[in-house]
Amino acid sequence: MIRALRALPAGVPRTVICSSPGTPVLELADPILIDAVDERSVVQTRFATTTLAILRWLFGEDLTPVIAQAAAVLAEDPAQALAGVRTAEQISFVGMGFAAALADEAGLKLRESCRAWTEGYLATEYRHGPISIAGPRRAVWALGPVIPGLADDIAATGAHFEHRDIDPMADLVRVHRLCLLRAADQGLDPDHPRGLTRSVILG
Repeated sequence: MIRALRALPAGVPRTVICSSPGTPVLELADPILIDAVDERSVVQTRFATTTLAILRWLFGEDLTPVIAQAAAVLAEDPAQALAGVRTAEQISFVGMGFAAALADEAGLKLRESCRAWTEGYLATEYRHGPISIAGPRRAVWALGPVIPGLADDIAATGAHFEHRDIDPMADLVRVHRLCLLRAADQGLDPDHPRGLTRSVILG
């Protein structure tokens, strides 16, 4: 990011959203510092989701329903709400639009926090190959609206189909809770995965 910002021609407007005071990138653009959500965990969730919320709000979206949905998720018993995916040997996340990016992120967080076998796909691409790994003891988790026919095709494989009709960001909170559950089941520290540091610094 630092190299990219330095390479921009003079006069090109640039803004950076950051949660870490003192980071050099803040001096290279108009900064939006949200240090209230600076990460405490190597597995970063607070900053990324807050940034996405800010961007959606700037585009004029009303996030009031999303906040209410996330609060409802946090009020649930995660062991009961996530029973269908808690012990799945493999989980594929799918979504459309920005939910496709969240599908990738959901898979990454589970890999980082509890070493789970996860993947993420555009929902429209999933049946064009990746569905071949679906089967009993495995799960497909759809974030956001479900494309026609997907649930039936998943059911035919014997895999568990996980979906809730809520905003993908609120559903991502469910994924974060699953990370904690599965890490605890395995005796892992979800905040400090092996082989990872908070940031990768290039020489």
